[in-house]
Order: sequence, then structure tokens, then C-alpha cells
Amino acid sequence: MLARELMTTEVIAVPPEMPARKIAAVLLDNGISAVPVLDAAGAPIGMVSEGDLLGRRQDERGRRREWWLTILAEGESLSPEFLAHLRSTEFTAKDLMIAPVVTVGESTEAAEIADLLSTYRIKRVPVVRDGKIVGIVSRADLVRGQSGHPKQPTPSRVAPMPPHSVEPRRAIAHAAGDDAPAGEFSAGGFRNLILGYQHGQVERQQAEVRLAAHERSLRMQALIDHHIADANWQALLHGARVAAEHGDREFLLLRFPAALCADGGRAINAPESDWPRSLRGEAAEIYLRWEEELKPRGFHLTAKVLDFPGGFPGDIGLMLSWD
Repeated sequence: MLARELMTTEVIAVPPEMPARKIAAVLLDNGISAVPVLDAAGAPIGMVSEGDLLGRRQDERGRRREWWLTILAEGESLSPEFLAHLRSTEFTAKDLMIAPVVTVGESTEAAEIADLLSTYRIKRVPVVRDGKIVGIVSRADLVRGQSGHPKQPTPSRVAPMPPHSVEPRRAIAHAAGDDAPAGEFSAGGFRNLILGYQHGQVERQQAEVRLAAHERSLRMQALIDHHIADANWQALLHGARVAAEHGDREFLLLRFPAALCADGGRAINAPESDWPRSLRGEAAEIYLRWEEELKPRGFHLTAKVLDFPGGFPGDIGLMLSWD
């Protein structure tokens, strides 16, 4: 079964700036244990669960449990001093969320989703289309799929592309002199030829831009649909070892479009300390693998913008280093 057949399409999500108390209310009101955090474009940038709200370490629990009690008070009066204290120690979704977030595409197989949940020790994964969330698959969805009672897939709502008008081409052809009387030879006709050439250049440039954007979209989707299996990971580690044997101090683990990042690569280009939170798809998975397996062994992971087409971040490289 595929993700589109398993996923819950009515996704309850929160924005990065939502206060923790409101997130807790969302969880309680909807009977759920976690919510994805979405940016303004609808892309998942993190997940917040009950465990994140309560705090996974003892010191965090001490700081957060008081406002959680407010949610559970069910209308009981609380002292103004206590409420003021809660407001002064408020956290937001951005503060609490686990990031980067592992995502899947609509065509990801159930077995692969199960492997992801097991590998990264998570309970659910957002399903994305063109970088935006369209559903979520949880462990319960996988169990339900195994039972033979899948959800009915929700029809995709993809806006039809507007038909390309042929009128500009006809105008260009006329300007270039295609309809001119045979043997006409004038400065005005030559100027029309220049105009036609310029229009043709603009059309070719626009076609190249559209093609490049389409190719980036395909690369992004491939990076979302492709997941790092153990064999892939071991192959990357072998490549890093070979690089070290040849005297190199770093190894390129992954090259990917900046558009795969939730912020288009701005945090990496700055650089900002929380740049890992912007990673999505295969890049996010590699980061999580490094954090769990390689960071404790002294390896470093950095991200750098590799090129700047048009003055904006183009491709980004995840570099593993050991020096």
C-alpha cells in the first residue's frame, strides 16, 4: 500500500509562533498526541508531541508542568501571580518542535514508512506534495492498512495549467516579416526582424527558466521520495573512508536544491546555528543519522551553499568532516 492510501488527510497543524498552552489545548480538543508545525507556505518544519510539551528531561518537566496544569484545571480559578508566571515562561511551537522532520511522498510504500518509523524512532510522518503537507501517516494508519480496511484516497486538487496562447507567436511571425510581400526590403522591415529576434530570445529564456524550475521540482520530489536505507548509508560511509584514505578531510554526503530547505537555504547561507531545522526529505534523514551515529564518534557535519544562480542559493552540500 502507498502513503496516499494510508494517510489521514484532515491534518491538524500549528504555526511556529503558537504558544505551548494553545498547542496543548489543540491536542486535548482533538484527542491527538502530536501535531506538525507548518511554515507560512504549508511546509512541515517540525513536530510537537505531548512529550515535547511536558519535557523529556527532568529539568524541562519542572519548567513546563505548571502551564500544563493550567490546561487541565478545567476552569478552576488560579492566582494572578501564578498566571503571570506562566506567561513569563511561555514556549512556542518553534521552541518545542523536533526538527528536522522526516517526510514521505504520496507514493512511498507502507513497508518503507514502517522502516522509517523504526529507524528514526518516530510515531508518524507527514506526507508532502511539492513540499507542502497533504496528509500524515501514523503507526495506527499502518496497522489499519494491514487489517485490510484502508482509507479512501482523497482526490487530488491540482489546478489545471492555463493553455499557452499562440497569439504572441503569430504577432512575432508577422513582425519578422513572414506575411510581408515578397521582395520587400526596408529599414523598417529590418527593425521588425530585430524585434522578432528579441521576442524569440525572451521566449527561449522563459522556457529555460520553466524547464529549470521543473527539473528542480523533480529533484526535490525525488529527494523526498527517496529514503536512506541501511545499504545506502553504509555506501556513504564507505565513500567517506575512501576519501580519508586519499588524504581528504571532508566528504560530500548529499547535494540537493536549496528549495528543499523550508526557508530556501537562507539559514545555511547566513549561517545560523539552527540551520538543521530547515532540512527536509533525504537531507533531514542524513542529518538525523549523523546526529545519532557519527556525532558521538567525533565527526562533524556542515552545510554550505555550493552555487548562487541569479544571486540566490542554488544547490547545498552536506559535508561530513573529521579534521
